This record gives sequence, C-alpha cells and structure tokens, in this order.
Amino acid sequence: MDPPKIRQEEIKPLDAEQARRFLHATRGDRFEALYVLSLTTGLRMGEALGLRCSDIDLDAGTLRVNRQVQRMRRGDGLVFGEPKNASRRTLVLSHRAVEALRSQRKEQAEEKLRATVYGDSGLVFATGKDTPHDSQNIVNRYFKPLLKRAELPDIRWHDLRHTYATLLLARGTHPTYVQKSLGHASVQLTLDRYSHWMPSIGRNTAEGIDEALG
Repeated sequence: MDPPKIRQEEIKPLDAEQARRFLHATRGDRFEALYVLSLTTGLRMGEALGLRCSDIDLDAGTLRVNRQVQRMRRGDGLVFGEPKNASRRTLVLSHRAVEALRSQRKEQAEEKLRATVYGDSGLVFATGKDTPHDSQNIVNRYFKPLLKRAELPDIRWHDLRHTYATLLLARGTHPTYVQKSLGHASVQLTLDRYSHWMPSIGRNTAEGIDEALG
C-alpha cells in the first residue's frame, strides 16, 4: 500500500509592504511588543508567551527560547513545557524588537507599582494577575480586530512566523540561518516549506560569482 501523503499547511504570509502596515498599526497597542517580537524573530506564540525577563538580555540584544506555554486538552489549563521539537535556541534581536521590549518592560514595572497584589512569575507577557496569557484570547480579542482595522488579510497568528521566514529567504538569507532561528529540526524542512518564496537565490548566486571573479 502507498503511505498517505502528508499535507502541508497552507501558508499565507504578509508581503513586505503589508508587514510594514501591520507594524504601523500595532503602535501604542497593548500587545505591541508581542506583535513586533513575533514578526521579527519568528517565535511560535507559545514560545513568546512563555518568555521570562531572565531569558532576554536587552543590552546584548539576545533572547533565549527555553520553554513554551500550551493549553492541555484535559482541562489542566495553561502549562509550561519544552519548546516544540525541543528547539531551545538563542536569537539575536533586531533594533526594533529591543526598543519594543524596553517599552514593554517599563510599562510592566509601572503596572506592578499600581497593583495591590502582583505575583512574581517573571513573565515578559503576563495578565494583570501576573499569569500567562491565553493565546486564543489574544487572537480573538486583539489580533483579528487589528488586522481588520489595518485592512490586512485575515491571516492566522502563525502566519507572522511564516512572514518572518519568507521575507528573509526572499532577500537571500541563508536557509540554515532561517532554520536555526525558527527552531526547525532540519534545513530540509525549511526548504520544503518555503521553497516557493525563494525566487532570488538563483540570481544572488549568479551575481555572487560575478562579484567574486571581478
């Protein structure tokens, strides 16, 4: 018997102009830092919501993925676990992401001062009770309305991750770097998933050999 074919999920990334419109629309939003971080690092949502302040070094401009938040099916609520595919990794942050996270940290400190009771989870993105956010709540109440206001396609949150990958690959970034940033188990997985968004690689190769040979 022939084994069943694995169906790849449909990818609907934003193009560069749409991504810029998205970032512009997030300015001043409660989850601006979360949006910026997701689009500029390709983090899975659970990985972003599982970040602790100790995972981020703003002076060095780096971020360490150590865990993720996920909802259990048996009613156990939100729990912390190993990143998908055990993809612990260190990422270099863009200037935009560092600035957004600095603002987020300042706002969080002010929120703690105003609160009568506040936990000590150390989460970067936490509710007013200092507990992890429910990803579906963010998507339904904030992300989808934001896309509508900005007149952008009705994408999934995970398509921000795809946008990060496709924008880099279309500009000739080496697939291995993109693979490691995304936490994929192999570069082949990255190539299989995003090959349609790599039209510039052949041209970059030709131009590269011309430049090398003068």
